[in-house]
Amino acid sequence: MNFIKRLLGLESNNEVTDENGNEIGKFMPKPEIPTDEEFMHNFKSNGGKFLYCEDENEMRLNFSEILKENGWETCEVYCSKDQLSKEFDHTKLKFNKNLKACFFLSDCEFLISNTGAILVSSSQMGDKKLADLPLNFIIVAKTSQLIKTIGEGLQKINSRQNRNLPTNITTIKTFDKNQDSDFMSYGSTPKNLYLLLLEDL
Repeated sequence: MNFIKRLLGLESNNEVTDENGNEIGKFMPKPEIPTDEEFMHNFKSNGGKFLYCEDENEMRLNFSEILKENGWETCEVYCSKDQLSKEFDHTKLKFNKNLKACFFLSDCEFLISNTGAILVSSSQMGDKKLADLPLNFIIVAKTSQLIKTIGEGLQKINSRQNRNLPTNITTIKTFDKNQDSDFMSYGSTPKNLYLLLLEDL
């Protein structure tokens, strides 16, 4: 078939092949990108800084490197989760809820692969808006929190057994001042964001 294409001048440089190198017709759907790869690509395209952590020791090491890189070793940190502050109590940071802190340390609801966004809610931000929080964010998440779409994330939140459902649900997607936010993060300011992604699968 390739010989006939070359002979007739029909060979195209736009041919799509699967992972085994087999040719796929141009009208066939493209193979689906794995959720984790898609998220990493879109997250980095949005301007986010991504650090993969195989275990909690590597996560603490990467966290310390972020502090050194930014000169945050002894600063105040806005953190509303006791569990997170205990995770990093080996540092000289002062954990509190001062909105003028150097950075905001938090977990998240989900990581949205098709947009590279981070879904957060009142469970992380309380009654604060994204614009109220410090410019710098360090988000700690797990690979099990990777999902495809915002809709899937909202469904998972609504299906939780605990009926104390979070409010103030929004996405953080803009990590670069030159990029536009989507409707879910309308009115929010761009954030300088680091993501520590811990392997748990």
